[in-house]
Amino acid sequence: MLGRLVDSSYPDEVRRHITLMTVARVWANACYRFAPPFLAVIARDLDVSLDEAGLALAVSEVAGLLSPLMGRVVDRLSRRVATGGGLAGVGVGAGLAAASQGLWIFAIALVVLNQSKIVFDLGLASWVADHVPYAKRGRIVGLTETSWALGLLIGVSALGVVTALSSWRFGFVGGAIAVAAMGAAVALHLPADRAAAHHAPATRPPKVPLDWSVAWRPVLGAFVLMASSQCLFVTFGTWLKDEFGLGAAALSAVTFTLGGVELVASITAARRSDALGKEASAALGAAVMIPAMLLLALWHEQLAVGIVLLAITLLGFEFAIVSALPIGTHLIPHAPARGLGIMLAASTVGRAGTSVAATRLYTAHGVAGPMLLGVALAAAAALVFSGRGLRGGVAARV
Repeated sequence: MLGRLVDSSYPDEVRRHITLMTVARVWANACYRFAPPFLAVIARDLDVSLDEAGLALAVSEVAGLLSPLMGRVVDRLSRRVATGGGLAGVGVGAGLAAASQGLWIFAIALVVLNQSKIVFDLGLASWVADHVPYAKRGRIVGLTETSWALGLLIGVSALGVVTALSSWRFGFVGGAIAVAAMGAAVALHLPADRAAAHHAPATRPPKVPLDWSVAWRPVLGAFVLMASSQCLFVTFGTWLKDEFGLGAAALSAVTFTLGGVELVASITAARRSDALGKEASAALGAAVMIPAMLLLALWHEQLAVGIVLLAITLLGFEFAIVSALPIGTHLIPHAPARGLGIMLAASTVGRAGTSVAATRLYTAHGVAGPMLLGVALAAAAALVFSGRGLRGGVAARV
């Protein structure tokens, strides 16, 4: 299906399998994104406070600091092993979350789930980098990144319906089954390829160190951009529940709507980021987040207005992150997973810190607290990604 959106200038391998890889990532993202909107429901069932549940999310995010190490591992694995194995791990983590009877077991389950998704994401990004030159990579990354929006639009909404009819535990079970099925499909259909570690010495890609004089901007930009978005992701479900009394079914309807907005942003980034410039596009998306989050902090007592502002914020964020991700695959020549892993580690630090800070600010000040923090972080992201040093560094190596 998605292959029809890719013209003949792209390799047949990409056109044949982009739909399979994207659908697999839809369900991996659904498992990953399921907990934050239903955090209050999960916390109540586990008999813990929202702050404590937010701490569990933070612990799982901190495990993402291993992303650079995982990148080194993935660069040495075949793409089929990395993607199929990552999906299997996501299924294990989701199943463990469903069975957890206490906060720490739940946190461990999220660590397994998140770390496995990183392995899959790095394998997918490396597969794209193997076949598509950097100048054209934004389109393919943008198409595969529709899975982030579809994970919310279809995946989390479906799991939310399961939650409304039964419990959040069965929601995780549904996610585990779906992602395990996709892992089997990837293992069966993605062609075998040779791992970098198994190349003959004469043809093995040379080891190239990370050039921090170029890399610091995209790494810092990823940190503040993801930190800003987390201010919204870990609090909007609780805000809608507290302010307007929305239950699990209504939250599923809201996430479905927001997923549609993210899908539009992903498709727009796929079409425009290569032409506009990946760094400029990321800065533009972050800039869109600033007024939307500021208005949400000031004007959050009307449901319709609040949802519109949520949608605008997510539109800007999704456009920014989809535009920025190809930069990570280009930071280190011949090591796309390691370069992207470093950006993901920076993102992890941003998400982990704000998972705790945002939930505490919400407890103390309501939704205005985390939104104002998000405004400051989005402004920092816009400034960093618009810096001249980035354009003269990563982009110059195309």
